[in-house]
Amino acid sequence: MSVKENLNTVRNQIKEACINAGRNPEEVKLVAVSKFHPYEAVEEAIAEGQLLFGENRVQEAKEKFAIISNKHPEAELHIIGSLQRNKVKDAVKIASCIESVDRIELLEEIEKQCAKLDKKIDVLFEVHTGEESKSGFEDFTSLYQALEMCSAGKFPHVNPKGFMTMAPFTDDKELIRKSFSTLRQYAEDLKKEFSQYELTELSMGMSGDFKIAIEEGSTMVRIGTSIFGQRQYLF
Repeated sequence: MSVKENLNTVRNQIKEACINAGRNPEEVKLVAVSKFHPYEAVEEAIAEGQLLFGENRVQEAKEKFAIISNKHPEAELHIIGSLQRNKVKDAVKIASCIESVDRIELLEEIEKQCAKLDKKIDVLFEVHTGEESKSGFEDFTSLYQALEMCSAGKFPHVNPKGFMTMAPFTDDKELIRKSFSTLRQYAEDLKKEFSQYELTELSMGMSGDFKIAIEEGSTMVRIGTSIFGQRQYLF
């Protein structure tokens, strides 16, 4: 199937999941994960009105979106994977949002590089709710401390928009649901404490678990293979 057909199928699945969960489909954004796929595939998706993309390899994204952003300035890129400090300089140039802020040191580097560009950037705080191997803030306390530092004005070029997590790779739907509901509860509590920030985004759910994520309040689902097919490893 083509990117066009795949995209329509995924959009319909998201819409159906929203309706089944009693939610407005307009509340859930689709992040099309285009890593390991050429810019031509992104072009196909843009032609179908998909403007939000996710990449986790900064060098690949930099090369690809140098072409995309020139032709389609309306297209938006999120960095969604684990981000090394030495990649932040390039990441903040090409992205509108870093979804995977998982430690204070990364916030410090994002602030440093954005200050040089005089650019404010949206961030989502990645929270560890699943397997031991996953990155992310470990608990509510460490997450609170990060937002407290933002609130104190330590990162003026950083705009906290919400939270992100990855559920464990398991067939146990209750474990997956617990991962997402944990993030939702953290978000609800932190929105009360830090009301100066919107903190409305919950990026959770991928191809295998986005329906559960939508039931638990996701506002962004990250889907790649179901749209673009198997990875092509061109970069």
